[in-house]
Amino acid sequence: MLGTLEWLALEAKYIDRSQAFYEAFLDLAVRRENEVEVAFAAGDPDLILRSPGGVPRGGVHTHYALSIPAPEYDQWYDRLDDRFDLVEHTFGDSASLYFYDPDGNCVELGQSSVDGPGIDGIFEVVLEVESLDRAVPFYEAIGFETVDRGEERTRVRMTTGSLALELWEPHLGIADARGGLHVDFGVAADDPAAIADRVANDARRIEETEKGVRVVDRDGHYLSLVER
Repeated sequence: MLGTLEWLALEAKYIDRSQAFYEAFLDLAVRRENEVEVAFAAGDPDLILRSPGGVPRGGVHTHYALSIPAPEYDQWYDRLDDRFDLVEHTFGDSASLYFYDPDGNCVELGQSSVDGPGIDGIFEVVLEVESLDRAVPFYEAIGFETVDRGEERTRVRMTTGSLALELWEPHLGIADARGGLHVDFGVAADDPAAIADRVANDARRIEETEKGVRVVDRDGHYLSLVER
């Protein structure tokens, strides 16, 4: 059984520039850092910026969504509107705004039932895949549940707990966002080894880690299953 998102890693060409962006515009505090990466506290999960080099790399042009308390939405809009070309979209009773970081990742701030103040979680990660017919059964076997399919049959939305995982065949989404390439993310799991066994024949490879198992899918995404 899967649990919460532990981290999402993004590749940053210039760590100093990207770190300054996330500190100045999103008020994220550094949880830890070294010469090749910096991890911000995005609520419970880490949002990691990682320099190019070595694997797993962070994702490139990754669309992902950060949770903000619903009453703070207008404050965030006013704060960011002068600096960014914001795009807004409404999903039922909740609104989201979209803009881009220095490395071309599409950042979404979405109204959520979180305590805050400020950013308090990562609720969506989008992966680009070559084929939904191949990727969807793979992630279902891992433990994600399919909850929606796009009308144009280019995307599928899956969930586990508070995390939504979207799989997109190559296309442009809201705000011209794209699914990420070689995304590195971690999810808590009750029995990582047993989950990895279920997909071993369909994965590019399986790797043991200090805290669990890392599954590399056929599209080159790195999913770490972390023992909880």
